[in-house]
Amino acid sequence: MKYILTMVFVLVLSNISLAQKVFTVEYENQADVKVFVVKYENQADLNVFKIKNQNQSGDNDGKWFFTEYANQAKKKIYFVKYENQADLKIYFVEYENQAGWKESKKKHLMY
Repeated sequence: MKYILTMVFVLVLSNISLAQKVFTVEYENQADVKVFVVKYENQADLNVFKIKNQNQSGDNDGKWFFTEYANQAKKKIYFVKYENQADLKIYFVEYENQAGWKESKKKHLMY
């Protein structure tokens, strides 16, 4: 019985620690963060790598898993049309090791 409780506790904690699960909402007022995708990497606040499995998602390090449902996500994002509407500017990278923050001043947006 003690073993089962320990395993349940570990599983719950491991689910909580995965912070970069995001969901794209349809309307701006539903979002926690408004995001704009820039054309060039040097314009971004955050380089984002889209991962395929939620167990690979990072802890606010630019590795994002896009969830199917809003209640599965840590943050709800809305993609804006214009750069001046955004809270956060991102650039999608091809490789996982390229993901990460350029500056830490906007890092709080994704916690």
